[in-house]
Amino acid sequence: MSDKILAENLVKHYNDLKSEIHKVIVGQDDVVDQVLISIFSKGHCLLIGVPGLAKTLLVNTISRTLGLDFNRVQFTPDLMPSDIIGSEILDENRSFTFIKGPLFSNIILADEINRTPPKTQSALLEAMQERAITTGGKNYKLPSPFFVLATQNPIEQEGTYPLPEAQLDRFMFNIWVDYPTFTEEMAIVKATTSNIETELKQILDGEQIIQYQELIRRVPVSDNVLEYAVKLVGKTRFNSELAPKITKDFITWGAGPRASQNLIIGAKCHALLKGKFSPDIEDVQAVAKPILRHRLVRNYRAEAEGYTMDRIIEELL
Repeated sequence: MSDKILAENLVKHYNDLKSEIHKVIVGQDDVVDQVLISIFSKGHCLLIGVPGLAKTLLVNTISRTLGLDFNRVQFTPDLMPSDIIGSEILDENRSFTFIKGPLFSNIILADEINRTPPKTQSALLEAMQERAITTGGKNYKLPSPFFVLATQNPIEQEGTYPLPEAQLDRFMFNIWVDYPTFTEEMAIVKATTSNIETELKQILDGEQIIQYQELIRRVPVSDNVLEYAVKLVGKTRFNSELAPKITKDFITWGAGPRASQNLIIGAKCHALLKGKFSPDIEDVQAVAKPILRHRLVRNYRAEAEGYTMDRIIEELL
């Protein structure tokens, strides 16, 4: 199948996916878009929002429409690495057998990831980056495709373990899940307080997703778009010659090269989904906020003067 036909099929499947997802999820268009871009771009997502905004339901709904194995892990302070990776047990023949943990699935929902200690958080690092885990001196490949979609509650910080920058950098997108509008909330309440069950159709399978992931990697990018993405990331580093005044005033730490890579991959996917065969600067700008907002560290002055991360990114754009 030619890349042109594949690209047309991707747009069709993307629109079908959104239609199915919106049978269950009311509103949240940007959130759904960003999660799907992340999946097609072979990236991981961190969903941040207060409780009750259907973050878990969204991930569950997406896994059903994609026809992929789905495991939910509720992260708690007593969760151990072996609880998610798996462990070796002594079988009846007195030899050790590895019993796979919930990480061996296509989609992992890491619920309230900041509730578990760093030791368990770091167990996800290798899985997210290498798509494999090492235990007992052996390396085990995780199924393909593989995505970690983690959720985090931004308001309740007591008894939590903030994610280290190294782990945050493994997430392609940091997605803010906001409150619904009045009309959306009316629709949500109407739908969830009746006994109507929604049937969801499977739109894609794992093999097709892998095909689309490979297609996105093959999309050509012009040098001026590459230059724009790399310069944008360079502007976030206070010690860079590209750094504007806002960076020097308000940012203590900028984004690394992984941000540039993700901007280009995300822009490629965004372009294809909009029917274009090569990304332009607008496609880079469309994915910049969710890619950069968890990779920059604001200083106290930024907080005191009310400069949110999104406002800083907007000025950099």
